[in-house]
Amino acid sequence: MIGSIRGHIVAKAPPHLTVEAGGLGYELEAPMSTYLHLPAVGQEVRLLTHLVVREDAHVLYAFGTEAERRLFRDLIKVSGVGPKIALALLSGISVEAFTECVHGHDIGALTRVPGIGRKTAERLVVEMRDRLDDTARAGPPGAPRAGAETEAFDALIALGYKPAEANRLLKRAGPESGSTEELIRRALQSAARE
Repeated sequence: MIGSIRGHIVAKAPPHLTVEAGGLGYELEAPMSTYLHLPAVGQEVRLLTHLVVREDAHVLYAFGTEAERRLFRDLIKVSGVGPKIALALLSGISVEAFTECVHGHDIGALTRVPGIGRKTAERLVVEMRDRLDDTARAGPPGAPRAGAETEAFDALIALGYKPAEANRLLKRAGPESGSTEELIRRALQSAARE
């Protein structure tokens, strides 16, 4: 498996790009969310990758962030969603907006992405909910939870709150409390005021 590539951009023509690394030119496909942040041709770039092996080709997909690659990998596990649809989704909607659509059951927003029909959008909402919940429980990358906050988050999930709601309530409660109990109490008070 090729996990990442660092080299110089030789050519760009969305969604394709070529990166030369170690004397080899790697042809990659990237979503527009990654394309928007690419440097100019001739500049050095580091991209995360995912290799898809098909019967007729090996296709290397490139991503600017771990969140994009993780979502791509989760999307291609959904029945009826292949790399092309996953790439279209990442090109048409941000990772955060996609998560909000799934948690909010916003099928209309998903169908506005080219190539996504109503049935595919409904399947995405149903099948991705659990995967996104598991990701949220683990916390966002690069922002590990403190002990009290982790325990409070788990307690709110056990009380029936969705991960996105639990995160929102904990943000409102504020991080200044030292104890898990105090954090839970303030989060629940915040929920009661809504």
